[in-house]
Amino acid sequence: MTCNKRLRRLSTAMLTVPMLTMFASGAMAEQEMNGHKPPISTGSGVFYEIYINSFYDSNGDGHGDLKGITQKLDYLNDGNPRSGKDLQVSGLWLMPLNPSPSYHKYDVSDYYQVDPQYGNLNDFRTLMKEADRKGVKVIMDLVINHSSSEHPWFKEGSVNPQSKYHDYYVWADKNTDLDEKGSWGQQVWHKNPNGEGYFYGTFWSGMPDLNFDNPEVRKEMIKVGKYWLQQGADGFRLDAAMHIFKGQTKEGADKNIAWWNEFRSEMEKVNPNVYLAGEVWDKPETIAPYYGPLHSLFNFDLGGTILNSIKNGQDQGIATFAEKTLKLYKSYNKAALDAPFLSNHDQTRIMSELGGDVRKAKLAASILLTLPGQPFLYYGEEIGMKGEKPDEYLREPMRWYKGDGPGQTTWEEPKYNTGEVSVEAQLRDDDSLLESYRSLIRLREEHEALRSDSLEPIQSGSASVTAFKRTSGKETLYVYHNLSGEPVILQIKDWDKGKWKVVFSTSKDMKAKKGTVVIPAYSSLITKEDRKS
Repeated sequence: MTCNKRLRRLSTAMLTVPMLTMFASGAMAEQEMNGHKPPISTGSGVFYEIYINSFYDSNGDGHGDLKGITQKLDYLNDGNPRSGKDLQVSGLWLMPLNPSPSYHKYDVSDYYQVDPQYGNLNDFRTLMKEADRKGVKVIMDLVINHSSSEHPWFKEGSVNPQSKYHDYYVWADKNTDLDEKGSWGQQVWHKNPNGEGYFYGTFWSGMPDLNFDNPEVRKEMIKVGKYWLQQGADGFRLDAAMHIFKGQTKEGADKNIAWWNEFRSEMEKVNPNVYLAGEVWDKPETIAPYYGPLHSLFNFDLGGTILNSIKNGQDQGIATFAEKTLKLYKSYNKAALDAPFLSNHDQTRIMSELGGDVRKAKLAASILLTLPGQPFLYYGEEIGMKGEKPDEYLREPMRWYKGDGPGQTTWEEPKYNTGEVSVEAQLRDDDSLLESYRSLIRLREEHEALRSDSLEPIQSGSASVTAFKRTSGKETLYVYHNLSGEPVILQIKDWDKGKWKVVFSTSKDMKAKKGTVVIPAYSSLITKEDRKS
């Protein structure tokens, strides 16, 4: 079909690209607030979340381990930006690795060791050294809101009220409402299994909250953080960062923020470039104050806006929401570094959310990786793994092969991911989702504008397009994403005069003629002014 015939059949929604406007974005590394310097960001700035148990098995016991991650570093980043054979991620987030009685390990029983299932401290140090050699930062999940009920502190403190460890936890008194419910309706006071009384546990009876009103607890957790930085970690993903102090009142939030300021200051004594990413799962207005002490906070609502827009085929205000939240965050800290993502270990996987449509999954990746901030990818997202609740099925074994093969983890029988989705299969397909992620991450690394904190929405005039401008220095990029299942027509001023250059397109079917550009369904286009014309 010729372009002219095609144009006659398409909807006539038109987009007009505004004249080029230059504005300064400011170098993030030069911004400071509250006496804190932002961490050094290198490469693409993309982080990759790993559930260790599911990733790669180095010893054939069916469980993923630290040595397995070391062995697969070349898949994530081989240290050669020109190889084209890796994802080129700049950082890794390792889900909890401390000893724990639970499969997920969010209930820690020893803060100073590695769970034997995952290896040992030497394995951790080796991974840190190899990652550093390839220019990859590594942050580990730090779970200090609560310990395991199997932790020696709780075992002793729950038996003996005279023990110093009794005050490491929060206990009910005569005025306590034992029927109190948490923010999502859960029971928060639990009967002591080892003696008298009731203890506070935000998430579960197996996870008793630590008492941060006790200065000894704060000292202990600062010691824990410094210890892992000394072992080679570059920072932490801070679990349940808004629950450190009981309740979600302003007083509780103020105490949380004061604690994280104290924690950050102490961590910077070990590593001035430590990176702290916090989990505050709430509305932007609640998240924003945590940017005082923390570098990044996960943008849950932005991920939801992206997915809802794709599912509905209409823009739900992606760029406007991203711009608004970024401005809000920077009002608290000019160095605020947003952490957008599509899904994580607690949420339905993207491919399941999008009904298994690879085109939509590619579009979601394109949107995420062209927005500001430090994006996070969940392992397997790049090959389109599926997963729905309960949580175990969100964390199924990473699929390396169509069938069995070296390193394939077997700790859980997969329900949603079998041989049809695998790294092996997608490595042989130049049009695969994996290849799309590789291309997009490299594009982000090549263009500083895509890594800058600049963002200016473009009023597209079409409900099916989200469009925005990204700028850094002398480069301004115009980004267009077609959210619909139908081609969209754009009229770009002076396109026919050769004043515009295509920087990137996710579709080979993108057409242009006489200033009219057609973006195919679920496709993205990035342009810039051709200054040579």
